[in-house]
Amino acid sequence: MVRGGLVVTAADEVEADVLVEGEKVVALAARGSGVSEGWSAERVIDAGGKYVIPGGVDVHTHMELPFGGTAASDTFATGTVAAAWGGTTTVVDFAVQRPGQALREGLDAWFAKAEGQCAVDYGFHLICSDVTEAALREMDGLVAEGVTSFKLFMAYPGVFYSDDGQILRVLQRAAGNGALVMTHAENGIAIDVLVAQALAAGRTDPRYHGEVRAPLLEAEATHRAIALARVAGAPLYVVHVSAQEAVAELARARDLGLPVFGETCPQYLFLSDEQLTAPGFEGAKYVCSTPLRPREHQAALWRALRTDDLQVVSTDHCPFCFSGQKELGRGDFSRIPNGLPGVEHRIDLLHQAVLDGRISRRRWIDLACAAPARMFGLYGRKGTIAPGSDADLVVYDPAARHTISATAHHMHVDYSAYEGLRITGRVDTVLSRGSVVLDRRRFTGRAGHGRYLRRGLSQYTER
Repeated sequence: MVRGGLVVTAADEVEADVLVEGEKVVALAARGSGVSEGWSAERVIDAGGKYVIPGGVDVHTHMELPFGGTAASDTFATGTVAAAWGGTTTVVDFAVQRPGQALREGLDAWFAKAEGQCAVDYGFHLICSDVTEAALREMDGLVAEGVTSFKLFMAYPGVFYSDDGQILRVLQRAAGNGALVMTHAENGIAIDVLVAQALAAGRTDPRYHGEVRAPLLEAEATHRAIALARVAGAPLYVVHVSAQEAVAELARARDLGLPVFGETCPQYLFLSDEQLTAPGFEGAKYVCSTPLRPREHQAALWRALRTDDLQVVSTDHCPFCFSGQKELGRGDFSRIPNGLPGVEHRIDLLHQAVLDGRISRRRWIDLACAAPARMFGLYGRKGTIAPGSDADLVVYDPAARHTISATAHHMHVDYSAYEGLRITGRVDTVLSRGSVVLDRRRFTGRAGHGRYLRRGLSQYTER
């Protein structure tokens, strides 16, 4: 039993006790109702003065992702432990189909990486890098097996890139099988021209990574992806939205009643392009795509989170160590591996936004838990606290103060993107499917506890 806390979900806030049996929540009892007085439990967790919230659902991570001649520094083992420390009990990572591979081959490769390694539950999206007739046919079977979302890149020509015709064909297939298509919306062809021009002019520092990936190139690709989805009659989910111009494209589509959705990430809400201009080569730590934007873009992102023009906050956790990995791009910003660490800090950063008056408490839980679970076919089991839901529970101390630092985090990376940021609110205890994996700031979980999740269709679009 978790007793004495304020239970906060996307729908309600109620002082209640929560009873767990095995892996499931079996009952909630409002404080003072007398119901919980008749409960008996092998263990009672005291949540007095704290919140009890659903385990976080991070639907955008990249563990062990090969990229730029290296690979993301967090394994499924280290990355899911860090997720647990941050109150996230479900991650949905990206399996990658390589050119010349079948979709199944890419998926199986990621199953092999994750099997027996994860400390929390996990699922997979599938990155489509080679759109063929055979791959399109494979999509239907994968959806039936619970892989219900597919990602296409409008960026990175020669690596992950798909052209408009390939994107349209995937969207058309998804319109028939119910899958949700995700897009990395940047005009990669134009960006490559600007990269070559910058390097030829001697502009090689990390700051130019952001300058060549202009906000208008994100907005143009977002507009184009929406148009292709309209032609196909399919829903669309745009990942890591960073620019106010791209937000405007999403808002315009939603005002038309189109099934178009978007996420942003903490780095775009709390950091800016100022970090890319750090002295020396320090700016390389902050190279990610889409890039960090000028600070004035943040207001549009926060507003979109409040108005539901953006539905999800995920991390795009893709860490590369500064030493030996980010340093591959010294003298050529285009060779800096793209990605930031963050899976451990999302819940805390969004709680800070509650305290700062940017979002409400229930919206905090919606963005971090409920909406991502609904978007990717997991809600009811994940993302809420209700009889029958998985007992993924976080006892959260809203008054605890701490400073984010690489000296204290549990991600396998040698720096923190939020170094020195002072935060109020901290995860205290975490249950994953009824098992205590973090016990009053002491890790008690294990590799292999995490279970693979077969997902349903998006509950925002399910027919």
